Amino acid sequence: MPRSRLLPIRKPIDYRVILVVLAVYFTLVFNSGILGHFYDILGQLGDYDRGFAISAPFVLILAALVVFTPFSFRYLFKPFFVSLIMLSALAHYGMVKYGIVFDRGMMENVIETNQLEAFSYFNLTAALWFVATGLLPALILIVVPVRYPETILHGVGQRFVMIAVPLVMLGGIAGFYFKDYASVGRNHKVLGKEIIPSNFITGTIQLIKRRYLYADMPFRKIGEDAHIVAKAHEDKPTLMFLVIGETARAQSVAANGYGRATSPFTSKIDGLVAFQNVQSCGTATAVSVPCMFSPMDHAVYDGEAARHSESLMDVLSHAGVRVLWKDNDEGCKGVCDRVPTIEISPKDFPEECALGTCFDEVMLRQLDQQVSDKAENQLIAFHLMGSHGPTYYKRYPDAQRAFAPDCPRSDIENCSTQELVNTYDNTIRYTDYVVAQLIAKLKSYQDRYNTVLLYVSDHGESLGEGGLYLHGAPYMFAPDEQTHVPMMMWMSEDYQASREIEGDCLSSAARDAAFSHDNLFSTVLGAMHVSTGLYQQKKDILASCSKPVLEAALDMSGTLQRN
Repeated sequence: MPRSRLLPIRKPIDYRVILVVLAVYFTLVFNSGILGHFYDILGQLGDYDRGFAISAPFVLILAALVVFTPFSFRYLFKPFFVSLIMLSALAHYGMVKYGIVFDRGMMENVIETNQLEAFSYFNLTAALWFVATGLLPALILIVVPVRYPETILHGVGQRFVMIAVPLVMLGGIAGFYFKDYASVGRNHKVLGKEIIPSNFITGTIQLIKRRYLYADMPFRKIGEDAHIVAKAHEDKPTLMFLVIGETARAQSVAANGYGRATSPFTSKIDGLVAFQNVQSCGTATAVSVPCMFSPMDHAVYDGEAARHSESLMDVLSHAGVRVLWKDNDEGCKGVCDRVPTIEISPKDFPEECALGTCFDEVMLRQLDQQVSDKAENQLIAFHLMGSHGPTYYKRYPDAQRAFAPDCPRSDIENCSTQELVNTYDNTIRYTDYVVAQLIAKLKSYQDRYNTVLLYVSDHGESLGEGGLYLHGAPYMFAPDEQTHVPMMMWMSEDYQASREIEGDCLSSAARDAAFSHDNLFSTVLGAMHVSTGLYQQKKDILASCSKPVLEAALDMSGTLQRN
């Protein structure tokens, strides 16, 4: 029997028709989010040109045709668009469900995400979303026969028209509504970062350019002049616990004014100071951690320069401080690469790591053996798992589930607001418990050391406010929930006396003054009695409340008044 009778003959579809269908699909499906945002903005304006509003989807369709057409050649067409559809489906899910914006910073965060963290984002909703919007359309494109131009000359001519006609039409729309688009775009720059697939493609290109343009950048040593300045009246070395929190926002911490009891353990500790106004350097770990351990301020921070440079941990080591980094998160982002490091492995602590990731109590394990018996200054940095989402429910043990019902799932957008808040608040409360346990440990070492603890989170988190979830928003557009972070400090009486810290002054500064990750570098150097040209006294939180500095300021004030 002839083949034509066994299988129906499918008539090939002209590639230009498929290009139009793809442009429409990307606009109405993958870019539904930006269209919704655009119309929300117009709705807030009250009075606007209806033609301007109607033109928006057509602008996206025409622009997509211009961009898509160069990739419509035989042998490139299907592989390119199949890949683009599936990647766009993943990006679309992240944007719609979590409000993620895929700029360069977010792509850096995506690339540096470890396998375990990546899997935490996958759930049934995400799988169904990917199948419906990505996999099925891609399969349809694969099986549909495509008719291409018969000759190269015809192909070039057709594609010239496919680009020229939309450009002319875009020019016509611009002639009518350029001022409107310019005004909305200028006042809402985030819209340009919401267009799929240009956002994640542009972000990836920018990241690759930065990575490879800086590939030959020489590695820079810093703080080689660092040395410990001993105080004559000190009879004990200093032991500092530097605790780097993960994804904790100040708005959910009772010590920062939150109405729920999320700080019940540290609130019982005498002398603990909670700073009320602290801003992060970034909205993702990949930015914030290298930034806070760099001598560069947020305003001039260059991630690649930091990547090719030593960090605060190196400077402390140069000075002769015994340093150790303990990591229960997703790595130190380069800041601990040259110092002793312990990465917590679930297989080593099965009791604390039953859910695939480890509860932060694991940081206390074997700590007595890790604290030096020698009379030397020592700093141990603890990188917590903290409140890492979206699987917040995996960050605390059952015994620490104080707020219920919680949300035991990763597709947090499908939880009720109260369930989500309960789950997140449990993580904050559990971190408070771990910090209190670390302070208790420090107290047990007071016979040998002057002890101090500094806790600060790397960035905050959105829990649905303004339609945003998780973190990683571009800093200039990021809400306060992602940049306002908690910071706490505790000092033993002997340490406070050795540094001559005025407690009332520090409490007042914590309540009224503004600080940021920019203060961490010099504050830690000062706390560990390290002198180096990199140290800046004005950024050292403790220095501003030390008795000698206060007395010098008082003397200078009196002199100025007399003059």
